[in-house]
Amino acid sequence: MINSSRRGFLRGLAGVSLLSAGGCFTPHPRKPGQKVRLAAVGIMGKGYSDWTPMLKTGLVEMVAFCDADANMLTQALEKAKKDFPDLDLSKVPFYTDYRKLLDDADALGIDAMTISTPDHVHAPVAIQAMKQGIHVYVQKPLVRTLWELDYFNKTARENGVIVQMGNQGSSLDSMRRCTEVLQSGILGDVKEVHVWTNRPVWPQGKGVADWVKGHPKGDPVRPGLDWNAWLATAADRPFLDKYPDNADVYDPWNLGKNVYHTFTWRGFFDFGAGAFGDMACHTMNLAFRGLELGGVSDAECTMIESENDIAYPLKSIVKLTYKERDSKVRPGVKLPAVTLYWYDGNEKPSPEIMPKWAAKNGGKVPNTGCLIMGSKGQVLMQDDYGAKCAIALDADKEFKDVFQHEAAKAVARSIPFCGSASDAGDGKSTVEMKGFAEGHYGEFINAIFGKGPYYEQTHSRCFADIEYCIPQMEGILVGCVAQRLPGKKLSWCSKYQKFCADNKDAANAFVKPYIRKGFEF
Repeated sequence: MINSSRRGFLRGLAGVSLLSAGGCFTPHPRKPGQKVRLAAVGIMGKGYSDWTPMLKTGLVEMVAFCDADANMLTQALEKAKKDFPDLDLSKVPFYTDYRKLLDDADALGIDAMTISTPDHVHAPVAIQAMKQGIHVYVQKPLVRTLWELDYFNKTARENGVIVQMGNQGSSLDSMRRCTEVLQSGILGDVKEVHVWTNRPVWPQGKGVADWVKGHPKGDPVRPGLDWNAWLATAADRPFLDKYPDNADVYDPWNLGKNVYHTFTWRGFFDFGAGAFGDMACHTMNLAFRGLELGGVSDAECTMIESENDIAYPLKSIVKLTYKERDSKVRPGVKLPAVTLYWYDGNEKPSPEIMPKWAAKNGGKVPNTGCLIMGSKGQVLMQDDYGAKCAIALDADKEFKDVFQHEAAKAVARSIPFCGSASDAGDGKSTVEMKGFAEGHYGEFINAIFGKGPYYEQTHSRCFADIEYCIPQMEGILVGCVAQRLPGKKLSWCSKYQKFCADNKDAANAFVKPYIRKGFEF
């Protein structure tokens, strides 16, 4: 059990480990058979699929549940009875207010925490947990604003804790293999990338904004929902329950017509990060890793549909420019600046820029994906997570799976796999993971024990630790600010953590979140 004196030890050790091991945290020795004492904040939906894989490793003991909606506990316990028939989780302490959970963290002996809440609550919970020496698995997007991202980064480093962001595709064999292939320079100079998604599939846009403005008195709070805790740092406002069936609100997946809770908070500026924040952590993953992308120099939202001042748009295209940089994988190699085009709301790049793919697929572009265009060929990721990666060099007639392409096969292995890499036999790379302990969740738990491969690219035993997720999130969040100021070119100065040059005042207004009294962190 971690107590307050041990946490003081961890904070003292953190500075040593960060200097001596490049940021690799060396955990306190454990007794044989001692399990990780895990707390889950956000326990159903994505929350359930975050804490339960860790429990299935056999290396974890649940010591606390927290969810602003007490109804989620009933659902979680009912589901867990089927998934864990030999465990009685009904006696695990439950909280609706994360602040009270954090107050009791020492008494509960919390070692690690999953944070699977609305986006605006990620940073407040994670940062306060890390200050107590608690390791954190945080769902994507890691945080909602650029100020929170810088604060998160500093806190993680100062306290030497283990961090894993929840973009689970990072642990797929095909994602890691295609990352190696790209990092080899097989595509030559890469200066252009296109990334697209079918999201949003939840209500957002002007219809949502008009509905909220038209209902200032709100609705009765649902029984069991701690609305104050759910709002957390966000500005106070009345609860809104559901849209009526005749409301003029975008809802393509018929998600229950909820206004804020559950799940449909994602489209609001105050609570989520829209389609960009939701999906770019997955769909930009391959390009960011494979091209060793780093600092964003500027951003511009070049197309927008359903602009308003409350919710993200229904559609947008955002252009990001990543700076020229030195390769860390190939010392002495200078990598060119990259222009990355982001599309959401089912907008897609033209099939004309991927003619070899279009010729074999009826001129159709994959529903979601990432196209990486180099001077010697292209790589196409045909899904959200990197499970289907194909390559076509200039001399090739068509794209081939990354595991089947002869030139790709010649690229040396450099990144350890979680599962076992193989060809699925149908021209598509396998997505199978060989056991929970070898996946994204098990990697986090094993890292707490000081086990598992050490990744030079993240200076950690977690492949989505802060060395990776902080700079990736920075570009995404700069893009989210651009969506709020369409048609205006924004220049981002990472060193000073602010926008500079033209339009700086308007952009800097969105850098820091509103923090409600009583929820400071």
